[in-house]
Amino acid sequence: MPLRHLLATSASFAIVSAFAAHAQQVQTGERLQPVMVYGDRSPEQPGSVATLDTETIATIDADHPAEILNQLPGVNIQMNSGQEHLIALRSPVLTGGAGQGSFLILQNGVPTRSPAFGNVNSLFEIHHETAEAIEIVRGPGSAKYGSNAVHGLINIIQGEPTFGDSLDTRTSGSTLGRYKADLTGNLSSGLRASLSLQDDTGWRDNTGVEQQKLSVAYAFDAAGWDGLAWVSASNLNQETAGFIEGYKAYRDDDIASSNPNPEAYRDAQWAMGAVRLSREIGPGELTLTPFYRWQEMAFAQHFLPNGGVEENGHDAFGLQSKYEVEASDALTLRIGADADIASGWLKETQLEPFGFFPGDTRFPVGVHYDYEVDTTVLALWSELEWAVSDTVTVLAGLRGETHDYDYSTAAPPGPNGRFLVPDDREDSFDLLTPKLGAIWTPEGSAVSYYANYARGERAPQASDLYRLQSQQGIAEADVETMDSFEIGARGTALGDRLAFDVAAYHAEKENFFFRDSDGLNVTDGSTRHQGIEAQASWDVLGDGVFTVSGTATYGDHTYTFDRIVASGSEVIRSGNEVDTAPDWLGDLRLTWRPTEAFEASLSAEYIGEYFTDPGNTRTYPGHTVTSARASYAFTDDLEAFVIVRNLFDLNYADRADFAFGGNRYFPGEPLNATFGVRKRFD
Repeated sequence: MPLRHLLATSASFAIVSAFAAHAQQVQTGERLQPVMVYGDRSPEQPGSVATLDTETIATIDADHPAEILNQLPGVNIQMNSGQEHLIALRSPVLTGGAGQGSFLILQNGVPTRSPAFGNVNSLFEIHHETAEAIEIVRGPGSAKYGSNAVHGLINIIQGEPTFGDSLDTRTSGSTLGRYKADLTGNLSSGLRASLSLQDDTGWRDNTGVEQQKLSVAYAFDAAGWDGLAWVSASNLNQETAGFIEGYKAYRDDDIASSNPNPEAYRDAQWAMGAVRLSREIGPGELTLTPFYRWQEMAFAQHFLPNGGVEENGHDAFGLQSKYEVEASDALTLRIGADADIASGWLKETQLEPFGFFPGDTRFPVGVHYDYEVDTTVLALWSELEWAVSDTVTVLAGLRGETHDYDYSTAAPPGPNGRFLVPDDREDSFDLLTPKLGAIWTPEGSAVSYYANYARGERAPQASDLYRLQSQQGIAEADVETMDSFEIGARGTALGDRLAFDVAAYHAEKENFFFRDSDGLNVTDGSTRHQGIEAQASWDVLGDGVFTVSGTATYGDHTYTFDRIVASGSEVIRSGNEVDTAPDWLGDLRLTWRPTEAFEASLSAEYIGEYFTDPGNTRTYPGHTVTSARASYAFTDDLEAFVIVRNLFDLNYADRADFAFGGNRYFPGEPLNATFGVRKRFD
């Protein structure tokens, strides 16, 4: 770690430690607004945060995490085939290393992947079906979390044991041949277990999906420590459909339901466990969370013209620690030290000959990459929350971390057609991410106003550094940095019948690593991101019978550099819009609940027009998809529900892309209905 980073981090740590020592002489007052048990920040702190609760998660009954997360402002998750997807969170939809490393995905506050081994499909590993809450932070995460929380984070929070004997079940089947079961049981001994099963025949040819998820939590006390041990695991086996090709091919029913890549598949296994231990020590509370994670995956690269099979995996163990102390009635301090030690591997093999023209030797049959990488991540962080007055609170934070990579290859080093295999090497990267924000709630007001600055950084993904192309030099990838500024207001109005949250942001990103539409890696891009996000819910009559809720997002995501490559067909100019970044996103929901037993809702999701290539030469026109839901509770413990998706049977594309000289799409599902039952046993 460079001296300036080490000094800054050490100074921050020392200052907070000094305050903590001083707090031993200060009478402990009532805690200020605490952060959520597992969360990044609470609604009483500066910054954009949204939380989905248990009732909303159960009502939506999402077959795919995009169906529930896309209801939030600034979120645009594109569904591909089966459980595959790509994420946008106050950003364009990102692929490759950028898609792997720009969003931090957590379960119970613990990252589901080590920083260097991300996954663009990371949401199919988390257990969202039975979650107690889902927390979304838009913009860089706080000092608590480091690399990969560049554009934001998604935290899936599993419920804790309730110390009572109960079993909650939810089963459903759809007209598309998709069958699901979710079961959550609690035992008086302090054990909670959740199981989710999905069997989907697939509406496109040869696209069956089987997925299983299990989460178990056990609460205990040991030697003065409050403990919660939990483990989650998932298994996915799917036949994957590739892109359909041709201008607006998604408008043809027969083409949309076809599968140009019937050989494609994805098999993925993931497991993670942790123990959260908390106890009062001195003037504050110490929380220690040791964890272990493991994953393996194999899939056919149907999205690349040369195909091939990739196999990858990693396992890791580490520790999260936090010490929180109330130095006074007005001052809360947090310090922490984290470690993540991982070992990962990747092998890519091309099985069949391929060439764009006779004699094209850029895509050789055989092994392209076969490497292992050992990584060590160490971090120190601190936060200070200061109630300056009864109406103003300031939150300041600083995190410093170092990433060390030890890479070795089993494939011969050097160029191999289009592919470049680096020789064995070691790399190191240092990150420093400050945060400063303030929130003001005028006396007697139901509205809070905030301003927030945060820096997000990510060390390169292992694939950024060691999965190179012949046009690249060795070690061109650098730390990606984004500085973000935002202002916002949230609160209630109209006698608390209207709840709202609105935010405006501006961010600049440097060292943007991405893949262009010719499949070439860009290592030194830069982009600008700015926009306005709004979320509101209006109880029209004040009695809860009729509610209107929705979100609206305007985003302007542009390149701020020029790129002209003689060997490529694409030209990027500063000011071009980043591809797959709609200017407008929206979600509107009308809910009618005339009795305690019956509820019905109608919703519409809007995706605006966007460019499908960085050169801004091709577009997708956008779409609006509507859905309807209804439920009836026969008793307190028995409820039936129906969900109709794509109500008007619209032909649309979940993902539109222009690559390798052609338009290609993942078509959206046709009109379909899901029928289900919820039952509780005590």
